[in-house]
Amino acid sequence: MNPKPLRSVLYVPGDKPRAIEKAPGLGADAVILDLEDAVAPENKAAARRNVQAALREPWPCPVLVRVNGLGTEWEHEDREMALMAGVDGLVLPKVEDARSVQALHLRPALWAMIETPRGVLAAAEIAAVSGVAGLLVGSNDLARALRTRPDPERRPLLHALSAVVLAARAHGKVPLDAVFNDVRDPEGFARECQQGRTLGFAGKTVIHPGQVAAANAAYGVSDAEAHAAREVLAAWTQARAQGLSVATYQGALIEQMHADEAQEQLDLWQAGHSG
Repeated sequence: MNPKPLRSVLYVPGDKPRAIEKAPGLGADAVILDLEDAVAPENKAAARRNVQAALREPWPCPVLVRVNGLGTEWEHEDREMALMAGVDGLVLPKVEDARSVQALHLRPALWAMIETPRGVLAAAEIAAVSGVAGLLVGSNDLARALRTRPDPERRPLLHALSAVVLAARAHGKVPLDAVFNDVRDPEGFARECQQGRTLGFAGKTVIHPGQVAAANAAYGVSDAEAHAAREVLAAWTQARAQGLSVATYQGALIEQMHADEAQEQLDLWQAGHSG
């Protein structure tokens, strides 16, 4: 069975019980129950209890918990709760070096947030850690640390974004793009999704239910794309049956790498349409 894609990964504040209750039905490929930035210090304990209760219930998708960072007063209780509850993965904020991740020795998959200049520079070493499943960009903190100016095309961040994709892909890990802050701008969100996919991200983290469907569409495989992939594979299979090492499809040359890409597209389409 092909793994489910992570086209949309929805952050849900841990101190919002009603939002947590609604999250399973929103169609996101995964959910991050957030104990960190979305929760004020005075609400941390209540949020932890809410998340613990939510993890006792069945979910239709993987559920991750973003714990508070290393060195905070809440980190140990957050991790202990999530581990005891059997979470699918832990999201670690502001990861800046591989050693801090390796030292955790935890069973669930770890998702490292790259949201500082040091984190970007160490992204390859972080992605190489065996327990790390993927890298998530935290562009709000990163932009602030870099002192960039707002830019709808994210030009000041393009080097960092590509560095995260390169690090993740080099080590077979999943790169997830940053959130888009303005939930009132669906056109801007759609453009940023297309940009992220062009850069090589596997999916996008989102902060509002209204962003889920658009992310799924942008990072998914359409029926038309799946049909084209089947035709490419058919042309390739026919050529190989004839002893040929190349084929043509609609005038374009097809080699093994194109057939592999077409199969990957079909796998993603099937995964996106299953269960």
